[in-house]
Amino acid sequence: MALKIERIYTKPADMDGYRILIDRLWPRGISKEKAALDEWFKTIAPTKELRQWFGHDPEKYDEFKTRYIAELDANPDRDEFLKLIQAHLAEGNVIMLFGAKDETHNQAVVLKEYLDKLL
Repeated sequence: MALKIERIYTKPADMDGYRILIDRLWPRGISKEKAALDEWFKTIAPTKELRQWFGHDPEKYDEFKTRYIAELDANPDRDEFLKLIQAHLAEGNVIMLFGAKDETHNQAVVLKEYLDKLL
């Protein structure tokens, strides 16, 4: 079973798995039906302050990654999220969905790397 990330605005590349939105804000222009989500776990996303500071600036990405990992380590919902991911990975794929345009420099990439190390 695999942990994957996918941009929610693209046509779903993979519907075979548990689909979870990991953004704090609902993606603009996406209906609940089109999203085809199993869950929205917004508390695992970066804080509003960190998200606004980062502004999806690739030059700030390394510092963003460091700060977001620190937030994840201190997040009271982290263990619940880990259990959720582990439970669904035992049954099949897990697809974490994000809205950022930059598919390389975003919180989903950081979160996937973080989870890969913990799982």
